[in-house]
Amino acid sequence: QLMDVEYFEVAKTGEIPPGQTKRVRPCKGEYLLVCNMDGEIHVVEDFCSHDGAILGFGDLDGKYIVCPRHLAQFDITCGVAIGAWKNLRPLHTYPVRITGDTIEVGIKIYEAHSKTPSRPNKRGRRV
Repeated sequence: QLMDVEYFEVAKTGEIPPGQTKRVRPCKGEYLLVCNMDGEIHVVEDFCSHDGAILGFGDLDGKYIVCPRHLAQFDITCGVAIGAWKNLRPLHTYPVRITGDTIEVGIKIYEAHSKTPSRPNKRGRRV
């Protein structure tokens, strides 16, 4: 079933240089990672699906965010893990829109108004 999406401002376009990321929490839900891949903005959840490490502490290498804990790599355009980590649950990706100089991320309405943070546990389930 399709859910309505609500957009939240997360940054200004000049705040995140190419090759850099910014950790944001646009609403009461989980933290997200805004990634600037050579001027193209992508947003993924900010938790490694392997063990919950904060991906924002890792490096953005082209289109891959590298987990700082075990060096798992995820494609920020689709969330899929690569290499030895390819069997991990993909990261959740979020729709992005640019309005003027504002970066906005789309959150499903039920997630945006949740009273408890949603994050993956060690098995990749939302808790």
